Amino acid sequence: MRRETSQAREGWSAIVESQGLAFHRSAHPEGLARPYWDESVHYVFTMDEVLELEAQVEELHRMCLAAADHIVAENRFADLAISPACRTAVAESWRRRDPHMYGRFDLHYDGTGPVKLLEYNADTPTSLVESSVVQWFWLQDVHPGDDQWNSLHERLIDRWKSFTLPTGPVHFGWTSADETGEEAMTIGYLQETAEQSGLATVAIAMEDIGWDVLNRRFVDMEQRVVRTLCKLYPWEWIVAEPFGRHALAQQVSMAWIEPLWKMLLSNKALLAILWELYPGHPNLLPAYLDGPRELADGSGYISKPLLGREGASMRIVAPGVEVSTEGGYGAEGYVHQEFAPLPDFDGWHPVLGAWMVGDESAGLGIRETSGLITDDTSSFVPHRIHD
Repeated sequence: MRRETSQAREGWSAIVESQGLAFHRSAHPEGLARPYWDESVHYVFTMDEVLELEAQVEELHRMCLAAADHIVAENRFADLAISPACRTAVAESWRRRDPHMYGRFDLHYDGTGPVKLLEYNADTPTSLVESSVVQWFWLQDVHPGDDQWNSLHERLIDRWKSFTLPTGPVHFGWTSADETGEEAMTIGYLQETAEQSGLATVAIAMEDIGWDVLNRRFVDMEQRVVRTLCKLYPWEWIVAEPFGRHALAQQVSMAWIEPLWKMLLSNKALLAILWELYPGHPNLLPAYLDGPRELADGSGYISKPLLGREGASMRIVAPGVEVSTEGGYGAEGYVHQEFAPLPDFDGWHPVLGAWMVGDESAGLGIRETSGLITDDTSSFVPHRIHD
């Protein structure tokens, strides 16, 4: 694994916008000199490295599924701050193995040792368009003789084909509260893969989904029944909404993508439960729910809110380092994970986003930051495989 500089394509901004990355101008806070999509640098891997990474990612996924089974079997929902009103429905969703689409592992990796799990974005992962489409076309334009860890598009289409869904169109829900357009473009891309698989689809804002009181079902603006909903709207938000109880009651009569049981994996309490089930595993960092324990005396730790996003509301306490980020998360509790400083490549710190589609690894996206915490100031950079 190495980081290389390269010449950005002439007119790159218009190129990536035409490929679906319309939000690259708005994905960053104002005032940053570096763009969100940055093809002036990229990472290079060998095929052996990628094959090893694929195996480790799939093992992590299997461990996460085992952890979900453990949480349900041992009734550990309180550790995840999952409301008592939701627990039965979550458990039943897991026992049914309601079909799931995709997820993204965030990983610490410097090319010299095993990956370390930082978190699992298992419910509403973003950076999909840039991982699947935009960096693939960059590769074809700039390094057409090389390969890329990227079978996302084909696997997403095949995954849709594998589902047995209720009759009627698949509705794709995004929130109109998204000011950057990232969520709309991500869900739009998922909608495109569903259409390429042969499904009829409808796009709808989550705020426009209505409840038919008489017939007790969700409907869209045309009064069509919503029987399958693919949403980029986290389950912890849904169950807290006034319509949340209806969503829980509709678990059997509707298909939800991602399913309700993904609440078990999209919660950072998973990190502590994994460490409890697999202590000392080479792909895990020590993590605890009841405090930093011995981490406070040695290597240091990072406290992460169980339901935090974009690096918000985090705190690092380590020898010579004390950093915190602003945010409104944390009321649900924290997990305390060993602090593993991100690798340093020319002063930039990459996080590997390894994608799963179904239960198979499917691709890689890389975000870089100049700080110790990957947040909304990070930039996405492409990669290639060269031997």
